[in-house]
Amino acid sequence: MFLVGSVAMSLFRRGLVLAWLADNVSPRRLQHILGVEEMSVRLARCHQLDEEKAAKAGLMHDLAKFFPAERLLAIAQTEGIDIDPVCATHPHLLHANVSAVVARKEFEINDPEILEAISNHTLGSPDMSKLSCVVFIADTLEPNRGDTPELNSLRLLAEKNLYKSLQQTCDYSLRYLIDSQKNIHPRTVLTRNWALKMSKQKL
Repeated sequence: MFLVGSVAMSLFRRGLVLAWLADNVSPRRLQHILGVEEMSVRLARCHQLDEEKAAKAGLMHDLAKFFPAERLLAIAQTEGIDIDPVCATHPHLLHANVSAVVARKEFEINDPEILEAISNHTLGSPDMSKLSCVVFIADTLEPNRGDTPELNSLRLLAEKNLYKSLQQTCDYSLRYLIDSQKNIHPRTVLTRNWALKMSKQKL
């Protein structure tokens, strides 16, 4: 398994976050989180981004994943996070934004780019930063998600073409949501269309 570089993580109290996660998420979820951390750093390296920021965002992207709906809604309301009709009906979609709140309050993460990457990892956002793209992609493609030919192909693409990978990762997620007859948040569609536009501009 790829290990996060000691230099990139030297100033980060990673152990404290891991201890907090051990008390607040399941062992399976923690395995996923570590996979996202790992892949976020690898993609940051491929695309010449800040590896320490990628590690922090990856490790903390799911801090609020297991918060009950009432707590997610209460924190979102207190923090002025937009609760649109889809999120009001499906509060678990707010866990990304609330995870950024927890990162700021519990672990004193104040870097806007890291907090944005945490907030955007589930639904994405048009015009989001490259770091946000990396964490969004890593959340879907991290090694624990599976070893299918499609996933492996997407992983290879992610190392070479960030925006094309983002678009195809959105397509992959949208197909899953459609096949599972689950609700689709409009922001995910907007993110996919933006990624498609960006990928064409980069050709």
